[in-house]
Amino acid sequence: MPEMRKSDLAADPLEQFRSWYVEAGAAEDRPAEAMALATATSDGAPSVRMVLLKGADERGFVFFTGYVSRKAAELDSNPRAALLFHWPALGRQVRVEGRVERVAGQESDAYFATRPRGAQLAATASQQSSVLFSRAEIDERVAELAREHADHDLRRPEHWGGYRLVPETYEFWQHRDDRMHDRLRYRMSGGGDWLVERLSP
Repeated sequence: MPEMRKSDLAADPLEQFRSWYVEAGAAEDRPAEAMALATATSDGAPSVRMVLLKGADERGFVFFTGYVSRKAAELDSNPRAALLFHWPALGRQVRVEGRVERVAGQESDAYFATRPRGAQLAATASQQSSVLFSRAEIDERVAELAREHADHDLRRPEHWGGYRLVPETYEFWQHRDDRMHDRLRYRMSGGGDWLVERLSP
């Protein structure tokens, strides 16, 4: 793998992310939008899980989840998080860290309306992360909702919606032999510009 140099990178980390994301979409067998989301409780106990990226623009990186889930409780009490994209076919990773906020209700409504009906039913039925007596309990709730809403569209439930991570740092990692990997980090300067720094592998 050739060296990744500062001069190879875009001045804007979002532009650089988009470039790598497109390449990953063409090269990877699994969805390029799969990302690990790390959160922590107010006293610092960490947790991590895989979610899907649903939007990345100048405002930040968007994903959707249940607002009663463990991740939501952690984000509400400690609104900072980290994302990790791993694209093994390309030998690349991207880390993004920053503060997190809920997206506007209209944005959550718009995305919910695009979801397959089965996914809408599941989101409506599930009190995500709560304890179930059995699988049948949630299956029956989904079936009940399907009957109730057989003749009309579902509206987004209040307990489900989006979050946006507003980046403060990005790290672009590229594999090289002998563990001499390239790591280039963007961080926001006090003046509002992105600084690019090489990190030791």
